[in-house]
Amino acid sequence: MTSPIGPVILFDDDHYMYVLRDQALAEAWWEMPDEYTRGFDALARPLRMTGEPHRVRLGLTGAEPDEAGLRRLVADHYRHHLRDQAPPEATTLAEFVAALPREGR
Repeated sequence: MTSPIGPVILFDDDHYMYVLRDQALAEAWWEMPDEYTRGFDALARPLRMTGEPHRVRLGLTGAEPDEAGLRRLVADHYRHHLRDQAPPEATTLAEFVAALPREGR
């Protein structure tokens, strides 16, 4: 199985979205694996998080890409946290991911 392709898009249990430039930054930055709910790489492939507090690991689940799921969770993030903004309306997945606001640029 290959590694996730950055950026990685992670969602916590409060519907908050984190867009981090790559797997290494995400693993160093994320503290509590139990706060993670879903995640995707730049190709919309689902991610899993394992490990313990302050020592998390990300990996691909092996499931098929889920672009619709990614777009739905991004829309949920905007609905809950960025009410005065609209999620990106890009047609292609690459353009959509590139338009997401990022942490730790």
